Amino acid sequence: MVKAVVCGAAGGIGQPLSLLLKLNPLITELSLYDVVNAVGVATDLSHIATPAQVTGFLPADNGAEKALKDADIVVIPAGVPRKPGMTRDDLFVNAGICATLAQAIANACPKAFILVISNPVNSTVPVFAETLKKAGVFDPKNHLDVVRASTFVATALGKPQDAPKYSVPVVGGHSGATILPLLSQSKPAISEELLNNKEKRDALINRIQFGGDEVVKAKDGAGSATLSMAQAGAEFTEFVLQAAFGSQKGKVVQSYVFLGAEAGGDGVKKEIGSDLDYFSVNVELGPNGIEKILPIGSIDDAEKTLLKAAVEELGPSIEKGATFQPAPPKL
Repeated sequence: MVKAVVCGAAGGIGQPLSLLLKLNPLITELSLYDVVNAVGVATDLSHIATPAQVTGFLPADNGAEKALKDADIVVIPAGVPRKPGMTRDDLFVNAGICATLAQAIANACPKAFILVISNPVNSTVPVFAETLKKAGVFDPKNHLDVVRASTFVATALGKPQDAPKYSVPVVGGHSGATILPLLSQSKPAISEELLNNKEKRDALINRIQFGGDEVVKAKDGAGSATLSMAQAGAEFTEFVLQAAFGSQKGKVVQSYVFLGAEAGGDGVKKEIGSDLDYFSVNVELGPNGIEKILPIGSIDDAEKTLLKAAVEELGPSIEKGATFQPAPPKL
């Protein structure tokens, strides 16, 4: 019996994400929460013939904590979407929403796995962590850029149909220069012709780093990346559930995590030459969530330059989230 909760379930990411989780055979109970329309979305999804039983909740009568009660995993796409001309950092207004949801999680399901999608992720993850620490329930035991990297690499190689075959580690953070695709570690390996062609390589990296802008521009004011984000969130949820409740222990993925979660975090801090508390790195998943934080490993000179830029930009975003003093709206 696995209970999953989507907070922000009626939004542009929340609805397709909820659909994908409804189709996940490991989930037997799916709880949807949002400030509007969550009951309607839940009713719609409940007509789909899969094991998960779906219920929707609104803010009235402590709806957030009712939705979250005894959850095994909580996925959070809640918040204001990005519009043309906005950076992810402009979405720091979402910090208050995240702090409120973090407190509700602390009250209703403190041992649940928490997957944060709400932007700006570089800051909202620290907001969650600090709120849970204050509540005394923080247990440090995030994936879109990995999805994009596989797609864009295959396209750049003239083999877009091979996108599912490529695995490209993406470390750092989730905004612009903090996104560091490790093309030198791609599996299968990327051709030396592309890696040594500075113009083509820079263009590929830029597309991975600013893929979100591509979607925002294409939607022409009608929203930001929602379907790809929903897929990335559902995929990462699947990885966590399979490691915790299924048969795929030891799965290695990249996630934006608290580096104090495991001893491996100190090694990563040495690799990046910084004492940052949060960084997206390779982690090994298991029944307890993050079982190991793995090293970044060997990277080439071009990636070392990008790593330095990522670290410099991440610091202020993390500090902003970690020092946030919420005055959140009542759920």
